[in-house]
Amino acid sequence: MNFRFYFPSVLPHAGEVELPPAAAHHALKVLRLASGDGVTLFDGSGGELRARLDVRGRGAFAVDGQWVEAKRESPLALVLVQALVSGDKMDWAIQKAVELGAAGIAPVAAARSQLRLVGMRAEKKVEHWRQVIIAACEQCGRNRLPFVAPVQDLAVYLGQNRDVTRLILVPGGERLSAIQPLTAPVHLLVGPEGGWNADELALCQRAGCRAAGLGPRILRTETAGLAALAVLQARAGDF
Repeated sequence: MNFRFYFPSVLPHAGEVELPPAAAHHALKVLRLASGDGVTLFDGSGGELRARLDVRGRGAFAVDGQWVEAKRESPLALVLVQALVSGDKMDWAIQKAVELGAAGIAPVAAARSQLRLVGMRAEKKVEHWRQVIIAACEQCGRNRLPFVAPVQDLAVYLGQNRDVTRLILVPGGERLSAIQPLTAPVHLLVGPEGGWNADELALCQRAGCRAAGLGPRILRTETAGLAALAVLQARAGDF
C-alpha cells in the first residue's frame, strides 16, 4: 500500500525528494511508516510520483521514484456553489464533494446563512477549506486540486460565470436525472439550512439558473449537494 502526500511545490519526475516537514511528521509520527514503505507524492497539477520511503533521522525522503500520469478526474467539470452553512457541515460538504469529483467549490453568502464570514475571518476559512481539499485528495487519489473561490455574496457570484450551465436545487424543480442537455462546466447551487428566500430565487431565475429537484423528499443542505453531484457524475459516466 502506498500512502499519499501532497507536495506544495513542483515535483520532479525522478530522483530523490524530501517530504515537507508536515508530511514527514504525519508519515513518521502518525502513520508510523518506516524505510521501505511505499509513498506517493502529488503536487496538484496531475500525475503522481510513486516511490519508496527512506527515513534519515527526523527527515523522510521519497527515493527510487517513478512518475505516473494517473488520471482520475471526471469528464464533467462540476462546481459546487454552496451557501454558507454552520458548524462542520461546510467542511463535510467540501470534503465529500472532492471525493465525488467536483472541480471546484464556490462558497456564497445567502440571506438565511447562519455562518457569516467577512474580511480576515473569511480568508482564514478559505485557507482552512483548502486544507480540507488537500486532505480529501490525499485520501481519494485525485492528483488535481479542486479550487476554492473566495467567499462572495450570491448576487456577486451570479454577476460572474455567465458562460456556464447553472442548476439551482429547489423543491419541485425539474428532476435532475431528466434535465437535458448538460454542457460543461456545470455549477450546482445549493442553499443554506433554511433554503433560498424569494428574492434570491428570483435573482437566480433572472440570471438564467435552471431549477432542479431531487425527487419527492426534502434533503438537508449537506445531503442535497452531494446527492446531486452523484447523479450528475453517474450521467457523465464517471461512476
